[in-house]
Amino acid sequence: MLKYGFLFCEAVFYLQKERNMKEEKTVSKLYMYLGIVFVTCLLLSNIIAGKMWAVTETITLPAAVILFPVTYILGDVFTEVYGFKKARSVIWAGFGCSFFAVLIYLITIALPHPGFWENQGAYEIVMGTTPRVAIASFAGYLFGEFSNSMILSKLKVATKGKNLWVRTILSTLVGEGFDSVIFITISFWGTMENRTILTMILFQYLFKVAYEVIFTPLTYFVVGKVKKAEGIDTFDDGIKYHVVGR
Repeated sequence: MLKYGFLFCEAVFYLQKERNMKEEKTVSKLYMYLGIVFVTCLLLSNIIAGKMWAVTETITLPAAVILFPVTYILGDVFTEVYGFKKARSVIWAGFGCSFFAVLIYLITIALPHPGFWENQGAYEIVMGTTPRVAIASFAGYLFGEFSNSMILSKLKVATKGKNLWVRTILSTLVGEGFDSVIFITISFWGTMENRTILTMILFQYLFKVAYEVIFTPLTYFVVGKVKKAEGIDTFDDGIKYHVVGR
């Protein structure tokens, strides 16, 4: 199983190697560092998602909402500065790392533990995941991140690069909408009342969108600094928006 996990991640990371080399042979250190932060936030979000946050007596959200929206902010930076194709590479890298992490969690859970170790149950609760939740997480992530990046890219061309705040918020409205609806529906449909599920979707969605809006000044700051450091401002004129491929 571990062998197949390594092969899968290798395929994800190098799926577009040949195509990317034709477009640009190297990537900058700044691009790499931002990608590391993106993947780190994604992996941490997946771990802390099991902790429930009692916002009020009637509103409960997964703790991941305090960090996961950062991946959308970084996704905006990648698309705005480097363009959709470079953002796509980072999105797939995040998916590959998440898949590999889940695989390792399941393998370590399955390892025999000594009788004196009494924390197996707690470890399984924190690190374990069901196939249903894993599928929900991966599907929500891919649909959300790709829709966010595509819309932001198209709006940049349509607006000629003006009104970044409008573009980031509009793309987030769609991307976070897909993520919230897909993840919660697949994870919990049939396990609780439909009204409860709809409430969870609504409040999680509103929280994530509000998060993006509040941090819009930070997005402006980071985008400006990265553009200046890299000396680029990519416009995706005439590209075809494929999830994989050129």
